[in-house]
Amino acid sequence: MPNDTWNPQQYDRFKAERQRPFFDLLAMIQPRSGMHIVDLGCGTGELTEAMHRRLEGAHTLGIDRSPAMLEQAEARGAADLAFELREIERELPRRAYDLVFSNAALHWTADHPSLMQRLTDCLRPNGQLAVQVPANHDQPTHTVAAEIAGRDPFREALGGYVAPVHVLEPAAYARLLHSLGYTEQRVELRVYGHILESRDSVVEWVKGTTLTVYKERLDAETYGRFLTEYRERLIAILADERPFFFPFSRILMWARYG
Repeated sequence: MPNDTWNPQQYDRFKAERQRPFFDLLAMIQPRSGMHIVDLGCGTGELTEAMHRRLEGAHTLGIDRSPAMLEQAEARGAADLAFELREIERELPRRAYDLVFSNAALHWTADHPSLMQRLTDCLRPNGQLAVQVPANHDQPTHTVAAEIAGRDPFREALGGYVAPVHVLEPAAYARLLHSLGYTEQRVELRVYGHILESRDSVVEWVKGTTLTVYKERLDAETYGRFLTEYRERLIAILADERPFFFPFSRILMWARYG
């Protein structure tokens, strides 16, 4: 498992903004009594617990690869709510869940057609899939990081690694869900407008998510230089406005199987 560079405090600096897509996705689910639920990429478990209680699930399992995140989640555990340290990529039990849920996590995982097949395989008849993935990879917050990573000295230090884009177009997800046998579906691209203090806040936002893949592959000194160059280049692109309007695109999808 890669080094854990996730920082719950850094991530939660924009807690309210990050929670909005979660509750929008939760509202797309068709509630049923006694559901068995798995939450892929549960983080600190706060939202997993909120979902479990709102849907009145029989049992919910939260999965995350970050020990730092799960350290906070463990305190929320109960007989009907559990958390497990593991990679999302690992196989799940077949036909075990009534709901597979994932909010802002699957974009880290490669080969979404194969991934969606594996998630479908673990659904029970009439089971539901609910997924939200960020789709802001074509914006400066992401493209600047990729450009810097692709140039020396960072290219050499990273061994040529540049964060890949795994997210598909919304229509591609719709076609994929249909081909996998989902009889109902909704796939939506939503742009969330966040009002931040200034353009400097955008750097703090990205430090909690996108830049973690570079931080885990660089030593502290090199990452510090990477972050300094990233900040300088991104700030030069963004408008100097206070407050700063930060649009963020996300794909929300819900589907019922069989």
